[in-house]
Amino acid sequence: MTALLDQALELARSLPADEQDDIARLVMQLARRDDVVASLSNDERSAIERSKAAAARGEFATDEQVRAVWAKHGL
Repeated sequence: MTALLDQALELARSLPADEQDDIARLVMQLARRDDVVASLSNDERSAIERSKAAAARGEFATDEQVRAVWAKHGL
């Protein structure tokens, strides 16, 4: 294991269990383990359906709203 991967895993250990699981799924997908299937929670499925419905209605975030989200996350 490289030092960088070891450092990343050490940081991940401090995260809540659900976030650790998300990271584990991504790592396994990147390592080309095709048997890993991402599963969505009911809340995630509902959010996706709401997003699709809003897009179908032509409802999109304004530039200002997008900038606010980016700023919130330091982007």
